[in-house]
Amino acid sequence: MFYPVGYKNIVNKYSKEYGVDPYLVLSMINVESKYNKDAVSNKNARGLMQIGPQTGLWAAESLKIDNYSESLLFEPEINILIGVWYIDQLKKEFGDRSDLVLAAYNAGSGNVNKWLSDDNYSKDGDLTNIPFNETDEYVTKVKKNHRVYKLLYKSYMAKPDTFSSIYIDGIINLRNILIKVLKSFR
Repeated sequence: MFYPVGYKNIVNKYSKEYGVDPYLVLSMINVESKYNKDAVSNKNARGLMQIGPQTGLWAAESLKIDNYSESLLFEPEINILIGVWYIDQLKKEFGDRSDLVLAAYNAGSGNVNKWLSDDNYSKDGDLTNIPFNETDEYVTKVKKNHRVYKLLYKSYMAKPDTFSSIYIDGIINLRNILIKVLKSFR
């Protein structure tokens, strides 16, 4: 329950298309939304990968998503497509330096570029200190999740979809429904 997997086929599809590690995507979904496709942050980021309105619009224009609206960010296929595409954009900007990509995903590439040009936060082009606690914790959590996901699901993610993966997706959806029901009693 701490490291669920959902939307395996979608994650694999877009990870392969954009050359992004699928275990990183799973880790980010877990940290961002705990696999709640209807999640909304206090900054109005939406869905599994917590895509913000501006990023969603930029991606929709770049990806030529017809009839785009912010409500599409709650659709797992669209949300994961945009999230993985965005990771790829950040990799193009920052290279394969995962700390920079993750920090930029959380805090924005503008902030990361400012930090990289400030000796208080950067040495030799690497971040040595992330000034936003939320972003620092985010990078740490995703990296920890990534290590665990690679260990737990290496063979599972490589296999074609089976009844067990459909069953796991169903359990995640049921868990999300139960969370909503329990929250409605508060």
